[in-house]
Amino acid sequence: MAGTGNRTGNIRPVPESGGREYDEALLRARIRAAKRRRRRLLIAAAVILAAAAAALWLMHRYRRYDSYAVSWQKDLSEGSLVGYEPFGSGFLKYSKDGVTCLSGNGSEEWVDTYAMKNPIVSVNGSYAVIADCMGNDIRIYDSRGKTGEAASTLPLTKAAVSGIGVTAVVEEDASSSYIRFLDKDGSTIDITIRTILSGDGYPTGIALSDDGTRLMAGYASIGGGNLGGRVVFYDFSEIGKNIPTRLVGGFDAPYADSLIAEVHYLSNPYSFAASTAGLTFFSSRNLASPELIREVDETDEIRSLFYDRDHVGVILDNSAGEEKYRLELYRADGTKVFERAFDDNYLSASIEGENIFLLSSNFGMIYNTSGVLKFRGPLDFAVSAMRNGALPGEFLMAGPSNLKGVRLR
Repeated sequence: MAGTGNRTGNIRPVPESGGREYDEALLRARIRAAKRRRRRLLIAAAVILAAAAAALWLMHRYRRYDSYAVSWQKDLSEGSLVGYEPFGSGFLKYSKDGVTCLSGNGSEEWVDTYAMKNPIVSVNGSYAVIADCMGNDIRIYDSRGKTGEAASTLPLTKAAVSGIGVTAVVEEDASSSYIRFLDKDGSTIDITIRTILSGDGYPTGIALSDDGTRLMAGYASIGGGNLGGRVVFYDFSEIGKNIPTRLVGGFDAPYADSLIAEVHYLSNPYSFAASTAGLTFFSSRNLASPELIREVDETDEIRSLFYDRDHVGVILDNSAGEEKYRLELYRADGTKVFERAFDDNYLSASIEGENIFLLSSNFGMIYNTSGVLKFRGPLDFAVSAMRNGALPGEFLMAGPSNLKGVRLR
């Protein structure tokens, strides 16, 4: 009969006892093996990426260059150029006639005009102050332009700004000096520190903390016919309000026969003073009692001083070696990072991040903070200032009449 023949196409064999369990065990084993292979591949890829990153880092850290390529250039009006100061991603280009804020790509962010005989500049974060040394004009700026201005009643000699725009200036008359304070809009803050020149000494440097509540000052005095210095700390926060003079620390011994040239706050809680005898580092971890944590005595003459928030560097005569100069770099807590001797003439020194810039009129060097000489070579124009660029691997070179973005090669 039709339809009665044997048909096996749709007939499946009956699995043996335990077949389902066998299939599941085999599947689990295959999944575990796949996971192991994937894990091994991921580990191998991570090792390769780590090795590549390490190779790139080592190349970036230790590769040396002797030339550069110009990526872009902006022509600037020269005017009565006094100098450049790093600000934001670019520079403040300041002169006796005014100031221009230049971005990291050379564009003008803002301009302010004034008439100063001897402008001096202080920058702290996003704020800057420009004051007329031995004059009376004071201008305060942030990243958007001028926030305030003021006129001193007496000739001023020093100016410093905090990270919130609070500004301190030193004014002088025939017998006394006065440290006065301004808010970022130029209005007077009712705080004055008066010192008698014949007794307390002459202020040689001032610095404000980021939050504007602490002042560090260096003084020079003559006692018994000998020149000496002193570093003092004032606190205007709640901590210092119970002290009539607001003076929370004073240090004389390290400066018995030296002149203090500059004081500055570094990354919190550190600060330093530079004198003709060397460097002294302080900690304000205890705000009510700053502490001297390290002294660096220098027997050779200090030619240049430079610093940022994390490092302090000096260039000295190198009397003990064949090269003319010696570069020394210190961390904010005073520990020494490295020293290098070199023989090339230079006119200015500065530091930003991991790069140290040494410049003459048409020659430059870049050391990194590991002490590696990254670049040494001629410059194709008179460079007044140099800093890190807005893009990785880019540098900004600023001259009297132009600003260039360059890459080392």
